[in-house]
Amino acid sequence: MESAPIDLKPVRAWKDVPAFDGEEAEGNYWAAHQLDARLMQASIHRADVRESTTITLRFDPRMLSRIKRVARRRYLNYQSMIKQWLSERMEQELKD
Repeated sequence: MESAPIDLKPVRAWKDVPAFDGEEAEGNYWAAHQLDARLMQASIHRADVRESTTITLRFDPRMLSRIKRVARRRYLNYQSMIKQWLSERMEQELKD
């Protein structure tokens, strides 16, 4: 017996992904949602080394651990995810 394909709701911004109470809640969410192709592409975009500047940020070790955990759940490099968050926030600030 073949089941009908599930129509997944697109996630267009990282801020739309809720904090999960556990793995089951996260699994249920992703069973009904998928990343929008543009968000996925923006998350994996690699800038040419000549177009970027290296900086140093200091994080509390616990905060960095939490950031890395979120990134792993999304199959992203944590530094790329931080850059995406900063980019999204900058766009929001420039709109105001």
